[in-house]
Amino acid sequence: MAPEVLLGLYEQLVKPRLIEEKMLNLLRQGRISKWFSGIGQEAISVGAACALLPDEVIFTMHRNLGVFTARNMPLDRLFCQWQGKRAGYTKGRDRSFHFGAMEHHIVGMISHLGPQLSLAAGVAMAHKLKKEGRVSLAFTGEGATSQGEFHEALNVASVWKLPVIFLIENNGYGLSTRPSEQYACESLIDRAKGYGMRGLSIDGNNILEVYDTIKGLAEEMRQNPEPVLLECRTFRMRGHEEASGTKYVPKELMEAWAQKDPLDNFERWLLEAGILSEAHRQSVREQYKKDILSAVEVMFAEPEPAPDTEEELRDVYAPHDGRAVEATGLSRDLRFIDAISDGLREAMKRHPNLILMGQDIADYGGVFKITQGFTDEFGKERVRNTPLCESAIVGIGLGLSMGGFKSMVEMQFADFVTCGFNQIVNNLAKLHWRWGEKADVVVRMPTGGGTGAGPFHSQSNEAWFTHVPGLKVVYPSTPYDAKGLLLASFDDPNPVMFFEHKGLYRSESGPVPEGYYTVEIGKARQVRTGSEVSIITYGLGVRWAQKVTEEMELDADIVDLRSLVPLDYEAITASVKRTGRVLILHEDTLFGGIGGEIAAWISESLFESLDAPVLRAASLDTPVPLAIPLEQHFFPWSA
Repeated sequence: MAPEVLLGLYEQLVKPRLIEEKMLNLLRQGRISKWFSGIGQEAISVGAACALLPDEVIFTMHRNLGVFTARNMPLDRLFCQWQGKRAGYTKGRDRSFHFGAMEHHIVGMISHLGPQLSLAAGVAMAHKLKKEGRVSLAFTGEGATSQGEFHEALNVASVWKLPVIFLIENNGYGLSTRPSEQYACESLIDRAKGYGMRGLSIDGNNILEVYDTIKGLAEEMRQNPEPVLLECRTFRMRGHEEASGTKYVPKELMEAWAQKDPLDNFERWLLEAGILSEAHRQSVREQYKKDILSAVEVMFAEPEPAPDTEEELRDVYAPHDGRAVEATGLSRDLRFIDAISDGLREAMKRHPNLILMGQDIADYGGVFKITQGFTDEFGKERVRNTPLCESAIVGIGLGLSMGGFKSMVEMQFADFVTCGFNQIVNNLAKLHWRWGEKADVVVRMPTGGGTGAGPFHSQSNEAWFTHVPGLKVVYPSTPYDAKGLLLASFDDPNPVMFFEHKGLYRSESGPVPEGYYTVEIGKARQVRTGSEVSIITYGLGVRWAQKVTEEMELDADIVDLRSLVPLDYEAITASVKRTGRVLILHEDTLFGGIGGEIAAWISESLFESLDAPVLRAASLDTPVPLAIPLEQHFFPWSA
């Protein structure tokens, strides 16, 4: 290896060590509040970052400071991030390494540890689809290999032959838990066999072994895409974070690993080999210390962030001009399900970078046949059957977004979204607000009861997601709106939960224009105007409202919300002022349904316009029963 490469690796090892020593000193002085130390593990981060190309994305965890420094991230901004200052990458909204910076091709973790593995697989998939000859790399710890996301991400990456390196930093402890209490296999690399991928285990404290191994793997994978599981054996010389300490670690173990310090050993070897001079050693350290001190001074001079309500709310979503695009094509009568299919087909034509993913959606066409024929028209790279691993697929969708794609994830039934909940509510929803990256993903949700399908195929779970800032929640009731709102969802760079009531699929028909048009997300539809009572509803509730008002000959004002987030407060206000009486109707259970939120807002904001208390009609507070008589009793019209 050339001397300049060896010296470059040495300098990159020194930098994070000196930063850590400074931070630990500040912690002891009480000037900073928390620190996750990677002392003794720097060879892995530095080796990985230096071995990859500068535009290859690395997904980091707590102890990967060497990735950030090797990618030349400005120290003053990095330090401000750690201390929650506005000049940091999250404007003070998130902590330590819980952020990303795409200009440096780094994506940080969330506290749930495992989800970044799927994101890395998604970025790798973007590289493969574009034929860019690039890889991605995701760090994880030996503890996180017990999480479901680890298994899902490795399985999908292997099935799809994605060029991603899954790097396990095995440092001996998951906080205080030893590997013997975490898994029973002899080696973590044994798990690679189960996924049909290569597995390698190397000395993570040997910078040359780490660098050479990852450099060689990456060069191979750029030509022949496939995933690799790489274990780097190392040791955590300090606590999980400083407050937790290391009293649970045997003294002899600490002493043994201290002898394997990656910086001390590499420095000694370079000096003995005459590659590194004492003068250069001193010069590097002195310059870094000056740079670090200067950045620390900037950090402490930076004021605490001043709260700005308008900005906080604005940053929840990526900017988007979502005004409706008028239809120009001739209309034809379509069923609700055909309008969804037509909208998907139109979106695939309009967005060549759109990838559809879901269980059985390719040649089979999905369980509802919405994507039947799509593989013939758009190919199997863009219309992809997935393994049964909802979390990984949502994460891959987010990774695709980072790689410049749009993606749709179909939940075979809305009930199954629980398996992907973490990725949706903690990654998709929060990403833009945390550090400004968009999450261009649409999650389609066939929802609702009425078919005698029981408690695991009939739930109305839209209220789960209306509570999560950062998600948009759309729920059409007509074929026209279904297509127009779906196309609007794909145009929107924000994550959209798109609910489709299965009971409407083949029972609701109406005129749908050909070609491209959109319905604005966040604008309600006035179904009919009346003076006696306002019925505010959505989805199948619109049909119920129309049926009941006709049977009772009510002069009802019916508002179809169409979007639950954002809500059309103007339409609600206008309706309430017309009638003075309000009934909020939804299929979801009464307690915790979105009807409670709408009722509260009306009572708080429009109290003077009310002639009576706001009422709600909703389903029983039970799971959805199987037998048709029980299911009919469950619904609000029989309650």
